[in-house]
Amino acid sequence: MNIKQLNEEGRELWNRKAGFWDALHGDGGNHFHRCLVEPSVLQLLDLRDGESVLDAGCGNGLMARRLARAGALVSAFDYSAAMLELARAHDSAAGASVDYRLIDATDEAALLKLGERRFDAITCSMALMDMPAIDPLFAASSRLLKATGRFVFATMHPAFNSNNPIFMREKEDRAGLVSQHYAIKLRTYLDMPPVKGAGAPGEPTPHYYFHRPLSELLNAAFAAGFVLDALLEPAFEADIPAKAGSLDWSKFRQFPPILSGRLRLG
Repeated sequence: MNIKQLNEEGRELWNRKAGFWDALHGDGGNHFHRCLVEPSVLQLLDLRDGESVLDAGCGNGLMARRLARAGALVSAFDYSAAMLELARAHDSAAGASVDYRLIDATDEAALLKLGERRFDAITCSMALMDMPAIDPLFAASSRLLKATGRFVFATMHPAFNSNNPIFMREKEDRAGLVSQHYAIKLRTYLDMPPVKGAGAPGEPTPHYYFHRPLSELLNAAFAAGFVLDALLEPAFEADIPAKAGSLDWSKFRQFPPILSGRLRLG
């Protein structure tokens, strides 16, 4: 299956499960988003009042609304019409003002129609791993941003939260002291084809994940003229409670499930 076919199937899957994803995140985000994604993106973005920001792969507009409430002039796009419909509904209810556009992140020409050198910043929160190609987004972003602009992203951590981690829990009795340990087992990292997976328990339609090793992810940005300015690897803190017996990410506190970075034009 080629990139175009993967992209079109992905669009159909996201349209079909837009309602589920919106119910999961609502207007404030789930636990994962609130604890890891949003704080790391906002820290790297260092938003100033009145800045013009583009949110790429905006979904139901969760991050776009957050930035608008913080004083930014926000435009946002997604390739799922169903997601954008939900985003606009949230904005109407909350009184937010975001300019939403139906644009495919793999269509460089469509992205450039947003206006070259228009934006102070571009954000992309947990969407790069859903795109079959990221070169068009980086290439367009290098022209959409002002000379002093920045591109802030959060994505699944390529080293730990890839398409096939196996979560492990082990019980140890050492000198009468019983403890449990959590670990991750990986079989592949450098060469992993696109696979469908469930992003959250109970998802009605698993979607494609496009794993990229760290070198491939960053080299796509470097090829477009960006340099890496800052990098964060947020993980759950020890004081965040986890459900007993669970194997969710809050138990694996030594492994960051996301990678957040800030890119600037070189």
